[in-house]
Parts: sequence; structure tokens; C-alpha cells
Amino acid sequence: MLKVTNPFDHKVIGEVALVGWDKIDAYLAEAQRLYRHQAEWLSIPERTKILKKTAALMTQRSAELAHLIADEGGKPLIDARVEVSRAIDGIELCIKELSHLSGREIPMGLTPAGAGKLAFTFREPIGPVVAVSAFNHPLNLIVHQVAPAVATGCPVLVKPADDTPLSCEAFVKILYEAGLPENWCRSVPCDLATAEKLVTDPRVAFFSFIGSAKVGWMLRSKLAAGTRCALEHGGAAPVIVDDSANLGVMIPKLLKGGFYHSGQVCVSVQRVFAPRKQAQAIAEQLAAGASKLVVGNAVEEATECGPLIRPREVDRVADWVAEAVAGGGKALSGGKKLSDTTYAPTVLLDAPATARVSTMEIFGPVVSVYGYDHVEEAIAAANSLPFAFQSSIFTQDVTKAMAWARLLDSSAVMINEHTAFRTDWMPFTGRRQSGYGIGGIGYTMHDMTQEKMIVLSQ
Repeated sequence: MLKVTNPFDHKVIGEVALVGWDKIDAYLAEAQRLYRHQAEWLSIPERTKILKKTAALMTQRSAELAHLIADEGGKPLIDARVEVSRAIDGIELCIKELSHLSGREIPMGLTPAGAGKLAFTFREPIGPVVAVSAFNHPLNLIVHQVAPAVATGCPVLVKPADDTPLSCEAFVKILYEAGLPENWCRSVPCDLATAEKLVTDPRVAFFSFIGSAKVGWMLRSKLAAGTRCALEHGGAAPVIVDDSANLGVMIPKLLKGGFYHSGQVCVSVQRVFAPRKQAQAIAEQLAAGASKLVVGNAVEEATECGPLIRPREVDRVADWVAEAVAGGGKALSGGKKLSDTTYAPTVLLDAPATARVSTMEIFGPVVSVYGYDHVEEAIAAANSLPFAFQSSIFTQDVTKAMAWARLLDSSAVMINEHTAFRTDWMPFTGRRQSGYGIGGIGYTMHDMTQEKMIVLSQ
């Protein structure tokens, strides 16, 4: 059994049974059989009805689901409620996207060889899907990986994060209650060896992974021939500040983008590059705001920053900050452990460029501010790491905004918005080591289908 605890006080809140290989092997066999026998496929109206009922049930239980997210994952209730709303919207978005999964006509009369022929394409399910998920959005990430599979008619097995399996279990049970036959979706919490065996099985048609780059790229290297995949990892999101930036708008956005879920988000604000003459003042304003954030148990209404997912992550963040300060960086707020499970929201000024807070994903409540003399230096530093995801620019000069956005090596550039901004219909993708493929509900549904062409001779 896997015991699930509240990451703030380690109180046991539930448990789930680990699934062994024998059962997973049988699930995979059933998933493959379902895919091979088209007579058993669920029709689009059937899938739509199930998803509509799922959204209705989630809406009825939104308070319960939000509390579960906060209790097992440490995300403050105020943000957990938003996650539930997004998850419900994601289900409804799957229904809408079904109308966009269409084929096209292929022009055939371009040469004598194609004369008299009609060709067109349509999309059909890719086959069994395996999803491995992360802890930081324990409901919405599951929805992003599982609901598109249900919508497109793919059997799916999902392995939730060990720390947060209860939200996944709750969602899968809601799918069953909404009418989805159990053999179309299985939650399979399991040990690492079993998970690797599952992911690399040749019966898997599509592999969806959200988590660390080290694990994701390792698993991709071991996939069976023919298995398609999408990987979503993290980065060290940069922000470029112009001297014309509206600080009254910017500071609250950077605070939210940097300290939301205590920085445990793949696109959290991490590195802020500001003009040298303004850098200290900007860092001090961020520090003043960070110092006011309420740190505590995520299930308490007043909490704005919850615990880190495990005590060893608190120790790691403390080590990285200590290294930065020892190298000459200044901690203007925080810079210390508050307990074995919490770390104070921290703002650093001019941490060394070689420090881990500057070169690796912190995944904790730490924002670093760096002064620059020329914006070219800031953009070069922003682009210097082996991973790249979302970035931001704050300026009132539209010419600079567009020019700098072209120079930033990132998959998305937010103008006058924090780096963690996202809607679930946007493309969401990391460059280089930050990921592979494109996330976002519609894009995932496209990946979970494949195109088939019909050529008709007249």
C-alpha cells in the first residue's frame, strides 16, 4: 500500500494499493484488444455524453476536489479551487475540440497519375495510451493526459505521482460514474521498475510524461519502436524588464508567478533581469511583497504559500540559496527554512551567474533579480541554459517588446504578464531539454489520433 500524507504536517490522509505487473499486463492486453476490435469502440456521442456527465459531477464536488488537492499536494486552497475550475473547463474543452479533429481533401488531379481519383483523410485513435503524471497539479495534469484519451477513443492507463495519487483516483472514479467502462481507463500507481516496464511495453502507442527531464528523457530513450510520445519538463523562466515597465502592474504579477504553489511550477518566474539602476529597487519591492506572504498548511484558508512536496526539497532549496549568498548574492527576504517542510519566500539580488539558482530549475519559492547594463547581456543570459520554456518581457515600448520577443529563445513570450501564465487551449511546450511535443488539450488530442487517407478511383 502507498500511504498518502499531507506534506505540511505529514498526517496520513489516505492510501492506495500499488498495482503489480501481472495486473498491469492484463490491463495492457485488454487495452490492446479494445483498440483492435473497432466494434467495441465508443462512439463520439457516447464519449461526449460521458465527458459532459464528468464535468457535471466535478462541478458538484468542486469543494471536495479542491480540499483533496490542497491536502495531498500542498497547493493553497485559493489556488486549488482555481485548479478544479480549470480541470472542469478542460473536460468541456475536450468536447469542443472533437469538432476540430477533421481530415482534409488531398488534390489529386495535379498530374495525369492522379486524374480521376478522389482522396481525403480522417483521424482515428492512435491506440493504447500510457500517462505518467506529476504532483504539482494533481487533478488538472491528470485531466490533460486522460481526458483527451477518453475524448479521442484511446484506452488509457495513468500512473499518478506517488505523492498525489488520490486526486487521480477520484477523477477516474468520476469517469466510471459518468458511464466510462472501467477497461477504457485505469489508474495504476506502481513502483518505478513496474512503471518503466509499463512505459516501454511495445503495446503502448502513445506515452505522455510530465515530470523531471532526467526521468523523461531516460524513458523516451527506452520506448519501444513505434511508440509516439510527448514530454513536459521544466525550465528556469526568465523575465526581461525594461526601464519603461509599469512597476505597479509588474510587481504583483511577478510575485504571483514566482511564488504560486511555492514555486513548484515548471514555468515559475525564476530569473528577473532588470536595468542596473533599477534592479535593487525592484528586488526590494519583490522582497517586501514576498515577506508578507502567509506560509502554512495548504488546507488553511489564510495560506498563500504551502509546503514543498518533500522535506528533502526544502533542504535542497536551502543549500542552493546558501551557495548563492556565499558567492556574493544578497537575500533581501527569506533565505531560510521555516520548518522541515516549508521554506520562506525568498528574493535574491545579483546571485552569481554560475550558482545553481541561476543555472538550474529551483522548483521552490525563490526569485533571483540580476542587474544588467545592456539588454543584449540580459537576453544572452536568459538564453544561455540548456532548457527553455516560457519567458516574459515587461515594457511600455511595443517596438522593444516585439524585437526582444524575437530574440528570446523560448516557446512562448508573455508581454507584461508573468511567465507562468497559461490557458489550456494554448500550445504549451518546452524547447531543447525542457520537453518534446506540444501540450494543451487540442494539441494532445491531435497527438492521440492519427491520419488515415482514402484514395477513391472513379
